[in-house]
Amino acid sequence: MFAGIILLLTFFQLESPRFYIKQGKREKALEVLCKLRGLPAHHPYVMNEISEMDVAYQEEMEATLGMGWKGLFKEILGIKRNAYRLFLTNLAQNMACWSGGSAITVYAPDLFTLVGITGQEQSLFSTVVFGVVKFVAAIICALFLVDMAGRKRSLIIGIVIQTVAMFYIAIFLNLVPIAENPDFVPSETQNRASTAAIAFIYISGVGWALGWNSGQYLLSSELFPLRIRGICSSITMAMHFICQYAVNRVLPEMLLEDTGLGPHGTFYFFGVISIVGGIWVWLFVPEAAGRSLETIDKMFDLPWYKIGLYGRKFAEEYDREQEAIYRDEKRDAGIVVSHNETA
Repeated sequence: MFAGIILLLTFFQLESPRFYIKQGKREKALEVLCKLRGLPAHHPYVMNEISEMDVAYQEEMEATLGMGWKGLFKEILGIKRNAYRLFLTNLAQNMACWSGGSAITVYAPDLFTLVGITGQEQSLFSTVVFGVVKFVAAIICALFLVDMAGRKRSLIIGIVIQTVAMFYIAIFLNLVPIAENPDFVPSETQNRASTAAIAFIYISGVGWALGWNSGQYLLSSELFPLRIRGICSSITMAMHFICQYAVNRVLPEMLLEDTGLGPHGTFYFFGVISIVGGIWVWLFVPEAAGRSLETIDKMFDLPWYKIGLYGRKFAEEYDREQEAIYRDEKRDAGIVVSHNETA
């Protein structure tokens, strides 16, 4: 059903202006850009952005002149900035999958049983509610929160929420032997703790929607330059499905007491991976919100260990330099430019 909805909506989707630039259809690119920005074609913002696309495309053509598919792979893996981008997006897919978000969705009926839901009907109903919670949270986060808070901040906040949820569930399963003993009769206090554990499964879904569910895809869609974006995004998504299959395949083995980590150990594992992922995002993942592809490309001029912490500041300084150049050129031409127009 959802695949069909997406298919129908693609017919109403505007093509990327950069794609039209690549096809040599600059007027069409300008028309789409005006629609996206809600500005006329002669507006300085639109003129500056389309000029940046022109320049970036010409630079790409000069850099890849005469290159075949071997040259394309050489550019991806042989140029450090591109190889690092591919490393970032693929590691993000690993972190996202092994943090347990998608695996909890797949095995939700079994996991709800572990924390105290009894009966197949109740377990399936809880799973349906969990799916609805994740769906609604994903829509709200994708349309509003991610852009309001910023890519990196929303990713870290989501990971923190997911981490707290995972550790609560792990501690609950460690202290209350409800998972190992189906005949266990919990006390009133343990029943309240069980209810909280069920709630934290839902909360983990909200954290997943705000964090990794949005972040892992935004990274692959925003970090790569146009000439290598298609193939790098394909490699990244292949890694996503490999990791997703691996986690879903191994989770039943992880939940076993004798040969695996056990229920509480599995959630401890997810919590630790979430902590590692949060620290990694804070240190190494750049903030791309509000940045053009050309500005993002400039971020990767920095050494790899500075991109996450200082990339945004570096990009903002670059924007100020471009603004100053723009104003100087207009002043030399005798044109007065307002501050709002430059911004």
